[in-house]
Amino acid sequence: MAARAYWKGQIRLALVSIPVEIYPATKSGAAISFRQIHEPSGKPVKYEKIVPGIGPIDTDDIVKGYEMSKGNYVLLEEDEIEAVKLESKRTLELVQFVGTDEIDVLYYTKPYYVVPADELAEEAYIVLREALKRTKKVGLGQLSLRGQEQLVALRPCGRGLVLEVLRYADEVSKAANYFRDVGTGKPDADLLDLAETLIGKKSGKFDASDYHNHYVDALKRVIAKKAKAKGRKILEDVEEPAAIDRGSNVIDLMAALKASVEGKKKPPATAEKKAPAKKAAAKKAPARKAPERKRA
Repeated sequence: MAARAYWKGQIRLALVSIPVEIYPATKSGAAISFRQIHEPSGKPVKYEKIVPGIGPIDTDDIVKGYEMSKGNYVLLEEDEIEAVKLESKRTLELVQFVGTDEIDVLYYTKPYYVVPADELAEEAYIVLREALKRTKKVGLGQLSLRGQEQLVALRPCGRGLVLEVLRYADEVSKAANYFRDVGTGKPDADLLDLAETLIGKKSGKFDASDYHNHYVDALKRVIAKKAKAKGRKILEDVEEPAAIDRGSNVIDLMAALKASVEGKKKPPATAEKKAPAKKAAAKKAPARKAPERKRA
């Protein structure tokens, strides 16, 4: 395999050990990074380590510090930090199994492909993969990686296994802190039926290649044009999403959902705008008759 293994070791299930290798399942995508450039000279801007009131300092004088309180730090030397790093035992012991839907998506951080290290490990590897599939479970364990212990989940993925690094409980904010003010009432049944119809109409199989980062694509075009333009300013025309004409602060959700289900681009807002005009005319009618009553 051309790629370099991120970790080599064994998965242990009771008395069974399976030699494996893991590889990153993701890579840096189409993101574009910029450097800050000093325009008059065209040279990149560099940053100096500066202490307020002292000025630039030597990097050899820098140590790591943990802030106990505002402006109060506990200083640690590199060897003190290294001393507490966990030695990699090169073993992932599966200590618990949970249902595939029991782990909230908020806990997942990064996936890795897990492959058998050799042909001798393949049989046990396949047995574990199929057992996880049939029981609809994922295996949990803790793995020492780069001196730190990470919580991981092992799940089947097609013909192989995927190891997913999980966040610990104290790394996830409680949803109740953000959703406590959201209403708990049941929605209108007709609105709910329309929403479900729209979801069903737009349902399909997920294919990540169907989606593109249009901002990055446009930025690449600008960079290519700019390189050929010899410094001339380039502006890329990007289509903006159509503005929603709400008419008022009250959104006609029923009309919007019906229009979406029928495949229209926007709800029939014109009819809604004419209605207030008729009501206004009706209110003005008595005002025109008032002078006649006074003359009588």
